[in-house]
Amino acid sequence: MNTYAPHYEPAPVTTAELDWADLPTVDLSLASTVDGRVALSRIVEQAMQEHGFFYVTNHGLDADQNARIFDIADVAFSGVSPQDKETYVAKMKENGSYQGYKPRQYWHIDNGVRDQNEHYNVNRDITRREHPEAFRPFLPEVSAFTKYNHEQILHPLLRLFARVLGLPEETLVQLHNYEAVGETYVRFMKYYPRSEEEEQSTQQVWLKGHTDFGTVTILWSQPVTALQILSRDNVWRFVKHVPNALVINAGDALEFLSGGILKATIHRVVQPPPDQRGYTRLGVFYFAMTDDSVKLAPLIKRDGIQPRFTEENAPTMADWRTARTRAYGQSVLKKNEAEKGVEEEVINGVVVRHYN
Repeated sequence: MNTYAPHYEPAPVTTAELDWADLPTVDLSLASTVDGRVALSRIVEQAMQEHGFFYVTNHGLDADQNARIFDIADVAFSGVSPQDKETYVAKMKENGSYQGYKPRQYWHIDNGVRDQNEHYNVNRDITRREHPEAFRPFLPEVSAFTKYNHEQILHPLLRLFARVLGLPEETLVQLHNYEAVGETYVRFMKYYPRSEEEEQSTQQVWLKGHTDFGTVTILWSQPVTALQILSRDNVWRFVKHVPNALVINAGDALEFLSGGILKATIHRVVQPPPDQRGYTRLGVFYFAMTDDSVKLAPLIKRDGIQPRFTEENAPTMADWRTARTRAYGQSVLKKNEAEKGVEEEVINGVVVRHYN
């Protein structure tokens, strides 16, 4: 019998009229056959060209299982004391690892305003580090959830991405071994409402526009509307909540491995519409990365597309993730004089951009 967790009641779905991103949907139940994967890979290819994001439905977990993982996620915040959270703070700047807590106000957003979100990150190997006592009874369920995300969702998606690139289906799967050393993790994240003064100082931006540094991000859809993607026409559009669906995007490492064919997607988090303000925003993510030892050199080259790295100068996944983790929200960014609202830093010779 599962350990009791108080039910987390999410915000009602917004009724605001917003500019929504028209994202395509991948029905993952069709991925069990070759014909299904061929059809789905076409959807993925179009999605990556036009949006960089897509939905996944029929992933195998039902609405009750979905609600349960959000209840467990909230235990990490509402059920753990501030003192215990301090004990298990992640060594982000020291070790380049997110494992543990990221406290509120760790990242600088804009004009002296710091973030109002905290998250708790659990490596797919739950034994990598200790956990708060109040959270330990839920570790078997969290471990099962990470394995399900990795093998039943991530791996099928990697086969589709490989097809898009014209590579053998198992090429990317073989770089994402569940038992290997790496930082692939579940993230439970909770945003808290901010003051009106903070909203004005940051132009309602809660998290600057950025790309993820891993290969694939799996976001479990939740109703607070705050996620925006930078569409190909350079317009920020909201991602609509789809009950029990997943929102998928590519990160830097997949862009590097694909030789620039699959672009890491720029996205940000902003203040929700008026009818959802005052609610917390609880998120559940699976951030996938290759095994730490994998070099992020292009697996394929296409005429007219310049890859970020060559075989000779490509960093390993461990190098890239530690550098990005240490720098994010802590380094001094340089404004791009040619593009308004764009700030930059250089990591491993690559210009990393942040969009305000």
